Amino acid sequence: MISSSARPRRLRNLKWARDMFRETRVTADSFVYPLFVVPGKKYKKEISSMPGCFHLSVDEAALEAEKCRALGINAIILFGLPSKKDPLGKEAYNPKGPVPEAVRAIKRAVPELAVITDVCLCEYTSHGHCGVVTKNACGHMVDNDQTLKLLVKEALVHAGAGADFVAPSDMMDNRVGAIREALDAAGFQQTGLLSYAAKYSSAFYGPFREAAQSAPQFGDRKTYQMDPANFLEALREVELDVMQGADIVMVKPALAYLDVLRAIKDKFQFPTAAYNVSGEYSMVKAAAKQGLINEKAMVLEILTSIKRAGADMIITYHAKDAAKWLKEI
Repeated sequence: MISSSARPRRLRNLKWARDMFRETRVTADSFVYPLFVVPGKKYKKEISSMPGCFHLSVDEAALEAEKCRALGINAIILFGLPSKKDPLGKEAYNPKGPVPEAVRAIKRAVPELAVITDVCLCEYTSHGHCGVVTKNACGHMVDNDQTLKLLVKEALVHAGAGADFVAPSDMMDNRVGAIREALDAAGFQQTGLLSYAAKYSSAFYGPFREAAQSAPQFGDRKTYQMDPANFLEALREVELDVMQGADIVMVKPALAYLDVLRAIKDKFQFPTAAYNVSGEYSMVKAAAKQGLINEKAMVLEILTSIKRAGADMIITYHAKDAAKWLKEI
């Protein structure tokens, strides 16, 4: 009698066989690299909480985009930091703001690179929340419907600049439908919509809030981002966004929510993204700096786990390093 487990063991002993029968493959063309764009020229400054990531002026962002494309990365996502902030986040929908200017510059420099833009108000509001804040007897609250009007304006500005995809990350109710309707009415039927469909209120966002200068000045975002304890809610959120016209749905963060990612992929069989967020990135960087881990091995294992769980697209700050390492394998 031949042991049923003998053949897998023999295959594992041979490198060529391990490579041939590998079930999950991570490739650079599934990565999306985030860029943080600021006003000015010839400006590049490292973000202290996220080593290897930078605040970039528009010209520097275009150069970074060229480097990404040369590494085989097919897409970038842009976050903007304005020169001034106000309660309504008016710079978010300024056609001459850093994000639309960066879209135009990158499309001139690397026309084949897909450009995705984050659509949210948190980087642009003086209070740091993702929408219009009002006050009532119960305290401060985000006005969902008033926020939708501003998110639509922001998405239209980005589409007008040439963005391939707009990506609403605010978690307001019905924002996908509102943005899709407005894009279509304005003649931007070909502009895609990547929805942060299942975005949890997570402790893993800390470094990003320094990078985007978007920490709330009061309260938190638990009233509009999802409770980390909820699973079925994520399925409902995704279903609504698919019905309202999303082209890609996303789970954020990635690592602590791989079960959600897998369930969404299995249930909907729909283009699915995952965001390997700043806290996940910075923890790896910190451990590597202390010599506690093999950074290359850990990053590739993390990205493989996200891919294995069902992500077609991975937004990750590791994208450039991982693309280089994958060429070595």
